[in-house]
Amino acid sequence: MVTKGRYHHGDLHSALLDAAEALVRERGADGWSLREASARVGVSPSASYHHFASRDTLVRALSERTLAWLGERLRQECERAPGRRNDPQQRLIALGRGYVNWALEDPAVARLVLRGGATGPHSSIPTHPHDVLTAELDRLAEAGGLPALARPGAEFVLWAAIHGLAVLLTDGLIHIDGSRAVDVQTERVVRAALNGLAQETSPAAGWPAAHSAHTERLARHRSSQSTPEVDENH
Repeated sequence: MVTKGRYHHGDLHSALLDAAEALVRERGADGWSLREASARVGVSPSASYHHFASRDTLVRALSERTLAWLGERLRQECERAPGRRNDPQQRLIALGRGYVNWALEDPAVARLVLRGGATGPHSSIPTHPHDVLTAELDRLAEAGGLPALARPGAEFVLWAAIHGLAVLLTDGLIHIDGSRAVDVQTERVVRAALNGLAQETSPAAGWPAAHSAHTERLARHRSSQSTPEVDENH
């Protein structure tokens, strides 16, 4: 947490993000203002406007920073998974546990960044959690643990299962006593989703195409990269 009036020159941007993060934990996603974040750091709102034009832009920047941090955490969880070299499914179990445990450890921030509109069309998020999940499912498919017909959209199926468990736990709709029991339940959910995917057959019309803000950004980026430049002299 940032102490009022204590930040190094040039770090006001980060200090405001830290203050916003602390306020989210204390009051929830919507119970604070940019003015309050400024006061917590020890600067005037006008100074903050040089970095964030509004509270919404501060929230969006916090969401982007948090998702980048979460993506790196999940990537590391996969790399530390037992049997990770020989069993890609263990890597996905580790990813699921990392996601659920993060939501339980930091529920207010999790609610903030995982709701609609948390990021925008121009958000830049290195190591996005979705990309980590996609890479791990590709790894599983390459190892023969997921049929090619089941691979399209599998990330949305598994994310729905993991996120659903996280929300049920953080909102108190189900109760599981002890972190070890939560890990076991998460493993069961991940394995059930993966086993279901492994046994399904694709419908004749194919699976519905699911999208998220991140996948839409990726699609726009790929489209812009593949569009040839127009020679204005012709």
